[in-house]
Amino acid sequence: QVQLVESGGGLVQAGGSLRLSCAASGRTFSSYGMGWFRQPPGKEREFVGAITWNGGSTYYAGSVKGRFTISRDNAKNTVYLQMASLKPEDTAVYYCAARRTRTSGSYYNQGLYDYWGQGTQVTVSS
Repeated sequence: QVQLVESGGGLVQAGGSLRLSCAASGRTFSSYGMGWFRQPPGKEREFVGAITWNGGSTYYAGSVKGRFTISRDNAKNTVYLQMASLKPEDTAVYYCAARRTRTSGSYYNQGLYDYWGQGTQVTVSS
């Protein structure tokens, strides 16, 4: 089992920045690729970005590319989502998720993730 706890959400003005953290406990963190997803109000959950087990590759949704950055610190069992130039349409509950390294398939596919956090709210005011 892997437990994931997100933090760092809050209220920010458009154009501002936030950094989300996702702390993992349980089995070896470096055995997992990590993803960030979000669910805007009244909409389906969607892919934001992902990072491979060693940080060697990252993937981003087109809507956040160039504004958001994913990183991880395996020594701290933590993955981060640095968000800049935030827009009101970035308002959502943000979730981190973990998938086993041996899992094949696109990082964009949320069905391939094994563990999920409880989510943290990000609200961007205009």
